[in-house]
Amino acid sequence: MMCAMTAGARGKKVLLVDHANAPGKKILISGGGRCNFTNLGAAADRFLSANPHFAKSALSRYTPRDFIELVESHGIAWHEKTLGQLFCDGSARQIVDMLVEDCARAGVTMALGHPPTAIEHGSEGFRVTIDGKELHGRALVLATGGPSIPKLGATGFAYDVARRFGLAVVQPRPALVPLTLGPDCALFKELSGVSTHISVRWNKVRFREAALFTHRGLSGPAMLQISSYWQSRTPIRVDFLPEAPSDWLLAEKRARPRVSLRRVLAERLPERLVDALLDRMGLGGELANLPDKALRAAQSRLSDWVFAPNGTEGFGKAEVTAGGISTAELSSQTMMAKRVPGLYVIGEAVDVTGWLGGYNFQWAWASGWAAGQAF
Repeated sequence: MMCAMTAGARGKKVLLVDHANAPGKKILISGGGRCNFTNLGAAADRFLSANPHFAKSALSRYTPRDFIELVESHGIAWHEKTLGQLFCDGSARQIVDMLVEDCARAGVTMALGHPPTAIEHGSEGFRVTIDGKELHGRALVLATGGPSIPKLGATGFAYDVARRFGLAVVQPRPALVPLTLGPDCALFKELSGVSTHISVRWNKVRFREAALFTHRGLSGPAMLQISSYWQSRTPIRVDFLPEAPSDWLLAEKRARPRVSLRRVLAERLPERLVDALLDRMGLGGELANLPDKALRAAQSRLSDWVFAPNGTEGFGKAEVTAGGISTAELSSQTMMAKRVPGLYVIGEAVDVTGWLGGYNFQWAWASGWAAGQAF
């Protein structure tokens, strides 16, 4: 819709085709129904891609401030929640209605509930068959996203079309998705519903946000973030007390020797989690009865707890798809395929994946605007 309304406002004749019967279904469920529509920190280093520089051009030319101005021009009230995340005060429906209204104002024709059955390319442009009718256009934009959340109709359609035109596709995978744990971590899966603020690390990547234990494994913002980087059969490392100073347990022992280790930890962490951690460490009792060496080892373990996820909850629970149509095939200025004049790819269909918190919407707006300005 962003691409369509941008091109339409430039006087281009645009047909927006969607196999869904209504526009913006993913927008409507985002941000708990309030749409986390952008992030004030949406710089290229917050995005994953085989080419970490690819997103710079579009993001610098259509910024969060540009989208905020669009939102405000429609009288939509918004607020900043945390970490630069912007949400509607009201409903995500406001964002969808805004985009639909601006598409209509720009003269965009929408064909909803009408999937294309054939796409061909010739010397005069593209031929798309819809409901048995052949349509012609000089430009074709792939804006169909990835296969995350298939219950909303998401598919790998863009990848199929790209491969048909000889474009490379970086292996798609679920991103911003809960991680699953194996049977050896059954104790932690029994903590379903327990949440706590942690720091999680995979290789050199670190996020400090809330984590949530589920009946299948690990979720919450911190885990969703790290999942986009995580590679199969590799460990992640969790600091359960990222704000605790060094040797804090020894300081507690000196100040309150008769207090139990469980009580000291329960002052900082949920009790059910404390019980699981102590069970794994095989520790308990009053601080005075625990050797300094044991307390130092406990501190070290709590600040560098290793989990070995055995997988993710897949595309069905993934908020976005990592990977996609290779950026090496596209112009970062226009989003057009270098080897197929007139073919553009934008949004989640491209191998550009943002952090949790409005980044992927900003990439959709920015890449859509870039393409809409180009053809």
